[in-house]
Amino acid sequence: MSETVMSLEETASFLERDFPQMNAGGRHYHLEAVGPLSARMRLDYHERHLRPGGTVSGPSMMALADYALYAAILANIGPVALAVTTNLSVNFLRRPGPAALVAECRLLKLGRRLAVGEVAIRSQGGEAIVCHATGTYSIPPER
Repeated sequence: MSETVMSLEETASFLERDFPQMNAGGRHYHLEAVGPLSARMRLDYHERHLRPGGTVSGPSMMALADYALYAAILANIGPVALAVTTNLSVNFLRRPGPAALVAECRLLKLGRRLAVGEVAIRSQGGEAIVCHATGTYSIPPER
């Protein structure tokens, strides 16, 4: 696949329109790039995503990984709201620093019914992966 079906702007608009709850109470998720079988999304560092000890919580990192995976799939198949997560496996590798988190998603398989991808999350400006996730999405037969 050499290009996406939806542009960065189209994908971001779809996510904002169909999933406004992701940014309820203020915009924290930012789709930064989409490409062939890929996407990059940033989660702002904000107290609503922290756990005791001042680090970004596991559920916030899981949501970022899942949302980035969904964005990559949409950009590559088009606006399919009913594509759903069937599996998400997450490994928390190290404590993220007090910074925004950046999720780099790469789709490993994009079939007619299933999409499989991996997501590497780093603290913005950092090299070390703080969280690694793999996920599978079910794509509805009617696109």
